[in-house]
Amino acid sequence: MVHWLRLVRLPNLATAAADSLAGFLVCAGLTAVDWPPPACWLVVVASLCFYAAGMVLNDVYDLAIDRVERPERPLPSGAIEVGRAAAIGNLLMAIGAAAACGAAVVANTPWPAFVGAALTATVWLYDRHAKKTAAGPVVMGACRGLNWLLGMTAAGGPSDTHEWLIPVGMAVYVAGITLYARDEAGRSRGATLGPGTVAMLAGLAIAAGYVWLPYREGIGLAGTRIPATTWLTLWGILAASVVLRAAVGIADPSPGRVRAAVGNAIMSIITFDAVLVLAACGESWAVVVLLLLAFFLLGRRLVSPT
Repeated sequence: MVHWLRLVRLPNLATAAADSLAGFLVCAGLTAVDWPPPACWLVVVASLCFYAAGMVLNDVYDLAIDRVERPERPLPSGAIEVGRAAAIGNLLMAIGAAAACGAAVVANTPWPAFVGAALTATVWLYDRHAKKTAAGPVVMGACRGLNWLLGMTAAGGPSDTHEWLIPVGMAVYVAGITLYARDEAGRSRGATLGPGTVAMLAGLAIAAGYVWLPYREGIGLAGTRIPATTWLTLWGILAASVVLRAAVGIADPSPGRVRAAVGNAIMSIITFDAVLVLAACGESWAVVVLLLLAFFLLGRRLVSPT
């Protein structure tokens, strides 16, 4: 069982669930914590399946490389048969697409189905073709942006310009993580670490526009009594913590330092999602999203997130 948990990158599943859940909550504007509607559950299931499928198929397509660089991984080590992994990966992709279509039906809007189809294509494109190309980080970032949109569309959004800044910003942030992590198996280069760090910071700045734009127009935060300036300060502190860890990797580009920075940036996705929910829905739902950190941390004790 542990080999399958390594294959799907167990801790990171929490970040996928956090994205779609936060996307739904932000656009639904829920304030009182209650049992979420079926559309919310369906998009969370879809996100988990799409992410797990992407991780499994990633290792299937990277088998030749992993035999050289990561021979201890489940597929090159022979712990899991390659054909079986490919079958499970494709099945998970199909379940994710079906769940997205189900969310479209129960939410009475076609957009979750369209986003699910786009996610299917984008995950496959990254794993099969784009990963080793210059477009790889952009495609991976698009997967994360679409994951946010999956939750948002199931709640009837995004409807305003400032809401669109969240999936765009998180897509740029994850593109930065992907670029930063490009050579983590060996000794990383400044040519990827520096631009990756800048992209992470730029993505977080774009996502902060979700609160900044309404604040500039004199509109307060709907779901919480926290002042916008306080929220922006909190966001800035969290962004600085990610950038500082990335800077440590730049100063010492050894595999251990770079992987630690990548792991921190990935884990921080849950925190950023929770803080965005804080702005839209208040403290209670933000805590619910933040609880996914417990799953991440427990999962990390079993398998590595990178």
